[in-house]
Order: sequence, then structure tokens, then C-alpha cells
Amino acid sequence: MSPATNVGSPTPPIDIAGGAAEATGRLTAPVVLLDDGFLAQLGEACADVRLDPGERAEASRDWWPLAMVWATQGQVGQVAGAVARPTSTDEVSAVMRVCNDARIPVTPAGGRSSVVGGTVPVHGGVVLDLTGLVGIEEVDVASGTVQVLAGTFGDLFEAELQRDHGVTVGHWPQSMALSTVGGWLACRGAGQLSNRYGKIEDIVLALEVVLADGTVVHTGARAPHAVGPDLTHLFVGAEGTLGIITRAWLKAWPVSDQTTRGAWSFPTFSAALDAMRRITQRGAPVAVLRLYDGIESQRNFSTETTDNVLLAYDEGDLTMITAAMQVVVEECAEATPLDDGLVEQWFGHRNNVDALEALISRGYVVDTMEVSGPWSALDDIYEAATAAISAVPGTLAASAHQSHSYVTGGCLYFTFAAQVGPDEREAYYRAAWDAGTRAVLAHGGTLSHHHAIGLNRARFMPEVLGTGLDVLAAVKASLDPNGICNPGKLGLPDPFGGQAWPEGE
Repeated sequence: MSPATNVGSPTPPIDIAGGAAEATGRLTAPVVLLDDGFLAQLGEACADVRLDPGERAEASRDWWPLAMVWATQGQVGQVAGAVARPTSTDEVSAVMRVCNDARIPVTPAGGRSSVVGGTVPVHGGVVLDLTGLVGIEEVDVASGTVQVLAGTFGDLFEAELQRDHGVTVGHWPQSMALSTVGGWLACRGAGQLSNRYGKIEDIVLALEVVLADGTVVHTGARAPHAVGPDLTHLFVGAEGTLGIITRAWLKAWPVSDQTTRGAWSFPTFSAALDAMRRITQRGAPVAVLRLYDGIESQRNFSTETTDNVLLAYDEGDLTMITAAMQVVVEECAEATPLDDGLVEQWFGHRNNVDALEALISRGYVVDTMEVSGPWSALDDIYEAATAAISAVPGTLAASAHQSHSYVTGGCLYFTFAAQVGPDEREAYYRAAWDAGTRAVLAHGGTLSHHHAIGLNRARFMPEVLGTGLDVLAAVKASLDPNGICNPGKLGLPDPFGGQAWPEGE
């Protein structure tokens, strides 16, 4: 284990007007205050507890675009009463026991790259900063497995894996330098190469999790097994509401310098979607297969708005990737070939997040909404959602790309931008999300593909899960009877009361 090479820290999304130390909370749900007696116990449980107002405010926010708007007004969602930064599973366990006994809400946070308010401490309480849990602990190259602590940042993780061990996990989200392994798992994320390597739930083998009462449990195994239900997937995507992920075992593949690539222009978004379907259903797991509509093609590649640009990239064993790319070429035979330098152009800016801060600082409202749906519905979802968001007064543009493909369907990733009065930004934001989400759900799409639920989508959960939400609530009540684990998220019952994000504001 060599944790020194994996040390990272969260990247603040935007400056807080007036300074972090003066930030106030925007949410109106009840705040749980921490008294001196509790803080003394917390200090005994964890050696690193931060009480500085500025540090608490910074640790209480993430990359949620609406919260970035609040930051321009000197606000965060809510300010935690304390930030605990454990460096071991034992410390995490001790913190959870203390908080559970005192009925103090705990909000787990890693890189704080959530774009849906997933790490906002709705009721104050304790933010559990997991970025002190860092390091690759074991790499089994022969078996293709990696053991890693949850607070390890993605870019440093992959750099060490490739440099020192010649393997890759293959998970490359846009937030690679902003996010941690634990965050990937808690939100059931997807990387840009997911067509070949899978989403994070396909990559994870086993977990170590600390429950609300401090109990440490291990799930899964490093090889396929049949020992009852695989509890790993109970915690993947639970957003810290059922327990705290502290350690993970992930699949790994040999790094290869063999690559293939190509680019094409289709006359319609629909025609390109159908080509993607045929490629995927023929069994060609091309690592990157990304389609941009006319608006996004022009924005990203300076093409005509009539172009719907499809990019393909693959890496791995030369025989396998050559065969997969041949399938792509065959299915794109009726499209117009483009310079494959567009793929390199995409690689050059694929992780750039600077534009978000710049636009919001200038008064715009900007966000993305990723969903998935079956192939038979993707055309209708695309048309309905872009039309619905465009119809919200103030919208300047609504566009989409398709970024992840599966045998049964794919992910549509919508982007919208608006310019409204300073006092109308939050109302517009909610209206745009309501309009887009309703259109997606009405046409057979899902609520989220890889950005999770957090606060922003919680209001849709009862409709989407139905009685399934009652089942999830029952599981939470069993594992976390005092409801201290990330309350206010996933649309679950909140024992601390109040409405996390008020209606009509």
C-alpha cells in the first residue's frame, strides 16, 4: 500500500460570495445542533474534527448547479455543525456509534462532485469527510482484482494502477479528478468507457461497509459465487443512506496501447441512434460510442447544425478491438465519414468542467439531466424532453447526446441553459427539471442513469418506485433505525422532519 501517492482533496465548485466563513444555509429543514458534550465525544472518536466556520461551509456543498447559484448569493444548502475526517475504518465506526447514540445526522462525503445535492447536510449535523481513507491496498494482477480505500480520488487511483501495476479499472467519469471511488459506488456511476468496462456496479466485486451503529460488514467476493443474495448491490447506489462504504474490491484489466477510432456524421439523431443499437446488439463492446445532436455537434466540433456526430473509440486486445470497430464501420456505412481527429479533440476536453462555473458566475442557469431508456423509446424521449425544456420561459438552448449503450437501451444526456432574472433562477431551475423529467418519465425513460438522486430528484422517487420505495424504507429502518445516514435523500422518510427543498421557492 502506498497512500501518499493517492492523497487528494475536494475541488470547490465556485467561490462563495462574501467568503465561506460567512455562508448561511438556504434550506429550511430543521437543523440539529451539536452541543459541547457531543463534540467532545466526536473528538474522542476521530482525531481530526474541524469546527472552523469556513471549513464547515466548504465541506457542506457539492457541484449541484443550483447550489452554485446559491453560492453567488453567499449561501450553501446547509452548514454542518462539524466535519469529521477519519483515516481508518475503525474511526468511521467510532464516529457512527457516537452519532447514532446521540441521534445526530451524518452526511458522508468524498470528493463532493455530486451534481444533485447528494452530499448537502440537510439538517446540519456531521459531515463525514472520507477523503482521509486513501490508498490502493492490494493488486492481484493474475486475478484482475484491486482492493482500494473509498476516499481515493479517481485520477490518482488510475495513475498509480497503470504506472505501478499495468492495469486499469476502466471507470472514467467526467468528474475523474473531482470524485472518489466511494462516490462512484454510492451513486452507481458510469464512466466514459462504460461500453467496454461496464458501469461501476458491473466493476465492483465486494465492499466493506460501516452501518449506522458502527457495525462493520463485508459483502460479495472476488470471484462469482452463490452464497445467498449479493449484498454488495444493496449499498451500491444507496447514496450513503444505508451505511458508509469504506473499502472496495474492483475488477481490473491489463492496460493496452492498442486503440482504434472513427467519426461519422448522420443526417438525423434518430438514424444515428439506430446505428448505435445495431452495433451494440451485434455484440461490439466499443469503449466509447458517443452521439451528439446538431446543437452539441456544432458546439463541440464546429460542424454544421445538420450534422449528428457519432464518435467511436476502443482499446484493448488488437484482435478484439479490430473486430469490434469493423462492426461499427459496417453499421455506419450510410453515414458520412469524418476526420477521426474529432475523437482526439473530444479526449482533449472530455473532463473540462470550467464552463459551468463561468456561466453561473455570469448569471446563467445551466445544468445537465441524464436518463436512460429502451431503444424503442429513445427517439420519443429525446424529442419530448428537449421540447419540454425549451418551452420553459427563459430557456436559451436544450440539446442532448447519447453516451452509454446497452443491448436493451441507452443513456440520453440533456444539457440546458437559460437566462432569467437573478430572483427567478431557482424557480426556473425547478421548472426546467420538472418539465424535462415529466417528459422523460411519460415516454418510458428512467429517472437517472448515473448522477443518482440526491436532493434534486428526490421528489420524483415515490412516483418512480411506487411500493418499491416502501421496501427500500423498510430496509433503511432495519439497518438505520434512527435515520442518521444521509437523511433527506432518495425520497426516503426523514425522522428529522421538514421539507429538504421547499416547494415554490
